[in-house]
Amino acid sequence: MEERGSKWWYVLLIVPFIATLYPPFYASVQPTLWGIPFFYWYQFLWVLISAALTVIVYKATTKRRATPPED
Repeated sequence: MEERGSKWWYVLLIVPFIATLYPPFYASVQPTLWGIPFFYWYQFLWVLISAALTVIVYKATTKRRATPPED
């Protein structure tokens, strides 16, 4: 089993970079989503995916603090 602070979790942060690295891959109008060209909604989708991946990596690599004792 992997330890909590494994460095392999950080590889997930590279995925959005690779997905948006080559603009000719997504530089098109079709398919549109609610009238928004693919070029724009593809990039915006990766903003949301990047935020989710950042949360996952953060939670996987930080140690949980013990809850403070109640008075």
